[in-house]
Amino acid sequence: MPKITFDTNIFISRKYAQLPDSFYMSVVVLQELVAGAHDDTEIKALNVARREYEKSGKLLIPTAEDWWLVGKVIYALQKGLKSRSGGLTPKMSADQKYRITHDVLIARTAKRSGVTVVTDNTKDFEAIQKFCNVRLMNGDDYFSR
Repeated sequence: MPKITFDTNIFISRKYAQLPDSFYMSVVVLQELVAGAHDDTEIKALNVARREYEKSGKLLIPTAEDWWLVGKVIYALQKGLKSRSGGLTPKMSADQKYRITHDVLIARTAKRSGVTVVTDNTKDFEAIQKFCNVRLMNGDDYFSR
């Protein structure tokens, strides 16, 4: 089974609790889940998960190089530059730039670790994919298997 990680929207919309052995947790997703936690009990459970994934070597953590490449991807998306795969990308607004930063971090750390991102946010990730060749899978496709 391929290594996978979930975008935050999978945890929120699908309430997915049973994770496969090939699952890698993104620290970016954990941060978003903590920010949206309902109470301290949920934060404590997320902290336990963070420690377990870190201990097992399955916690995706951005490096300095990842942050650098995220900046380059956002620059390219914001300017509407031509991607390696061809064709210009639509220009991003400044607001979109800040919203997409987390998604680019998730994509970059997943690519570096050979992990497929499962997301329901395919539009943003497909734009990112033009500059960061991360493997993607739509949530519907993943859960229909």
